[in-house]
Amino acid sequence: MLLSDDHHSLLREVAPLVLSALMRRYRDFAACEDAVQEALVAASLQWPSEGVPEKPRGWLIQVASRRITDQLRAEAARRAREEYVVSLVPADEQVALALDAEDDPRANQRDDTLELLFRCCHPALTSASAVALTLRAVGGLTTLEIAKAYLVPEATMAQRISRAKATIKSDGAGFEMPSPDQFAARLSTVLEVLYLIFNEGYAVSGGPVLVRVDLSSEAIRLTRLLHRLVPEETEVTGLLALMVLTDARRAARTGANGELIPLDEQDRSRWHRALIDEGVALISSALPKGTLGPYQLQAAIAAVHDEAPSTAETDWPQIVALYEVLEGHSDSPMVPLNAAIAAAMVHGPMVGLERLERVASDPRLAGHYRVDAVRAHLLERSGDKAAARASYQSAADKTASVAERNYLLMRAAKLR
Repeated sequence: MLLSDDHHSLLREVAPLVLSALMRRYRDFAACEDAVQEALVAASLQWPSEGVPEKPRGWLIQVASRRITDQLRAEAARRAREEYVVSLVPADEQVALALDAEDDPRANQRDDTLELLFRCCHPALTSASAVALTLRAVGGLTTLEIAKAYLVPEATMAQRISRAKATIKSDGAGFEMPSPDQFAARLSTVLEVLYLIFNEGYAVSGGPVLVRVDLSSEAIRLTRLLHRLVPEETEVTGLLALMVLTDARRAARTGANGELIPLDEQDRSRWHRALIDEGVALISSALPKGTLGPYQLQAAIAAVHDEAPSTAETDWPQIVALYEVLEGHSDSPMVPLNAAIAAAMVHGPMVGLERLERVASDPRLAGHYRVDAVRAHLLERSGDKAAARASYQSAADKTASVAERNYLLMRAAKLR
């Protein structure tokens, strides 16, 4: 018997909370992560036949704690120090740790997942390594998904994550929460993690589905919590605004069979007006304060899209201007790529194609399907159907998303 989708969602939800609880006690990321994975496997094997325990989080903590205790005992035996090591993690404390765990992690006044985010953004790591490690621990993303987000090969990302774990272990500082003066230094990394988790949920990088609501919803939930903690941080406000403004369009983004519907073809009556109003209010409150940042600027662009009655009535000159400012605040190659589309809406497809060719020379975009997809769109608008069809086909061959591939092939077929 297999676990149901609801049970899989439950495991995904509680896994970061279990990992955080273990790290507070054992302070060894690699060992705790391995123990959590073994506990999840045990749950997958036992719960279908025995039923989900009354306190699933506590059950997982107890199982994972036993795994770590067994490992510590084995290591202690090899080093002839078993009695000393076992005394550090007595069995009664393990049981107490499990029994204290709440059945529903959402009922916790203390959110372990947000705490885990800050613990993983360790000062001994580079920003890129901390993000990669945290995406694995908190977001539950695979190494391949993280690699695609960073536009690097999977092997490169695997090495980065391994080095991050080794650095933490050799540093010996443990995964402590940052002091108040360290909070700001870790905040930008935490925001990047939340942003990437949301993006992977809203536009899945590979596989049969276009969206993963569990990921995007969790990113929004955690960003809301963070915003309540630091409402004066304008980039936190900007990120939350960006998320809700983007998520407001989710219902109109897919058809009855899960097929992709692009922005200019969406039924805007299906957009979530309450989320749009919330996002606009958030970004309107953030922009007059402090220094501009990339999340605020992206949110401002999303707000212009969301407030427009149609694609034709969108204030494209304002979007072009916002992208010009954003390019000075972000080094992501996706920014000038999207800016090329906006420029085409104002100045025509040939101007967009000229800008696209400059962007396409960025080695980080080598082989990325989005370059061909944007080129195809602009070529189609310019009237070059044969070249557009070839570019749509090329983009379809490069994407790992089934929904994206089907959409691109459909566009190519219409140009025959």
